[in-house]
Amino acid sequence: MAIDNDRPAILIALSDKLNNKLPDSLEPMLHGIEEEQIPFQMMQVADSSSAVDRAYQAAVASRLSVGISFDDQQIVVHYKNLKPNEPLFVVPIDNPTNIRKIGANAARLVKGVPFKK
Repeated sequence: MAIDNDRPAILIALSDKLNNKLPDSLEPMLHGIEEEQIPFQMMQVADSSSAVDRAYQAAVASRLSVGISFDDQQIVVHYKNLKPNEPLFVVPIDNPTNIRKIGANAARLVKGVPFKK
């Protein structure tokens, strides 16, 4: 999947096996980003890397310096200026409220406002 490098957006890294589609269980994350009025875009990455690696790749590629990825158990939010193996957030995929908050917090990182608890 090609990304629009001219458009500032949080990049969400999708592994090859997902066919460019976010799992339905993670839709609340998109709602959290949208409620903070920050654009996002999907980005295809190699499936062989970990969720932390994919999130860092997305952060480096994002004009907003924020990338998100996930695996079966967790969502990872990374910031371009952090060390590749030290993401900002690693949150379990356990309920829709936390999934929505992680999306909102990724957007709040872009805006420079306090995170939701």
